[in-house]
Amino acid sequence: MMWGYAGYGFVWMMLFWIGVAFLIAWAIRGSGQSGSDNRAIEILEERFARGEIDSDELRTRRQLLSGK
Repeated sequence: MMWGYAGYGFVWMMLFWIGVAFLIAWAIRGSGQSGSDNRAIEILEERFARGEIDSDELRTRRQLLSGK
């Protein structure tokens, strides 16, 4: 029973590696194309608002961008 604080070293090491894995997963998920897809839809809606495209073209292109 002379472990002292040595038992907590393993816990801190595990928490550290879990944190590193979480940060890596967060960075990978954040670097996806969802931002560019949202921006493309925003541009499409701006073009519709300016009258450059009609509602049918807006609907068609929005479906193409969303992959449906």
